[in-house]
Amino acid sequence: MHTVPAANISKIRELPVLPCACANLRRAARAVTRLYDRELRKIGLEPTQYSLLMALNIKGETTQGELGTLLALDSTTLTRMLGLLIKRGWIATRQGEDRRQRLLQLTGAGQQKLEQAQPYWARAQEQLKLRLGEPSWSQMAGLLTEVAGASAE
Repeated sequence: MHTVPAANISKIRELPVLPCACANLRRAARAVTRLYDRELRKIGLEPTQYSLLMALNIKGETTQGELGTLLALDSTTLTRMLGLLIKRGWIATRQGEDRRQRLLQLTGAGQQKLEQAQPYWARAQEQLKLRLGEPSWSQMAGLLTEVAGASAE
């Protein structure tokens, strides 16, 4: 089994490269999620909730289907995740052009929560960036976007 060499930053552990892309990606996602969770939980926000608020901030008003596609989430999971954010008043919904379409939008309270989360998110982001170093940091976003696109149905 191959290993990923430790960079010059002592925070990086040597891990074996698993023979399955899914296993490697899920392991990385869990580890990165823990890093962001340590920061965001200080203000009562989960990384998945932050991602939804951030995506709606970027997209503006959008359908649940478009949001699910952007975040690669199935409808059932997205509905469950949105429920609490709607209940907290961070996301508003309204009916679209037909009864089946549901439009989502960040509320003022959601925008405030996103702004409150910003320094915590930035701290987690900076920690990962420092641990990875260059060029890995720069390559990561593009490569992960390519992986998501190649894997999309």
